[in-house]
Amino acid sequence: MSTPPPISDIGQPPPPHGHDAPQSPRADFIAAVLWIVFGAAVAVASWRMDRLENQDINPYTVPGLLPGLLGVAVVFFGVLMLVRAWRAGGLANEGPAGGARGMSAGELKRFGLIVGLCLLFGVVLIGHGLPFWAAAAIYVTATIATLQYPQRKADGQRLRGLALALVIGLCAGILITLVFQEIFLVRLP
Repeated sequence: MSTPPPISDIGQPPPPHGHDAPQSPRADFIAAVLWIVFGAAVAVASWRMDRLENQDINPYTVPGLLPGLLGVAVVFFGVLMLVRAWRAGGLANEGPAGGARGMSAGELKRFGLIVGLCLLFGVVLIGHGLPFWAAAAIYVTATIATLQYPQRKADGQRLRGLALALVIGLCAGILITLVFQEIFLVRLP
């Protein structure tokens, strides 16, 4: 029989350790700079898109509006992250004890899997005759099913997990298509 935790610890999350430990301020500083550059590139590219004034397009539906706003938001949050990292000493030289940790083999495998699934979606599924809703449904289903497989296998719920991933994937594919085509008036491939 295990002893209950002290009253002061009830409802409190355990302290971070191992791979849950926060990144070093230096790693956050570098990541923030990369996010700011990425967000600025998206905002600039969106601004340079044709606004279709000659076609009397409603200003709220011009191409590039949503990506531009998202780019500005990424820059804003990148600046917040940069300030936080700077205050925490992100510019200071770190010794071996304070260095950023690398990815474990399992994390690298999951990262490679996600990159592969994204490439499969963008290069293979989109623009080759498959309706967008179906391509999005396949991508979401495959991503959820693949990432949850180890846990579902351990719990003995492989079939239930696959069925749930399929339902979520179909709903996401249809909802994404409806939102972009009916609200944002974007014709999807």
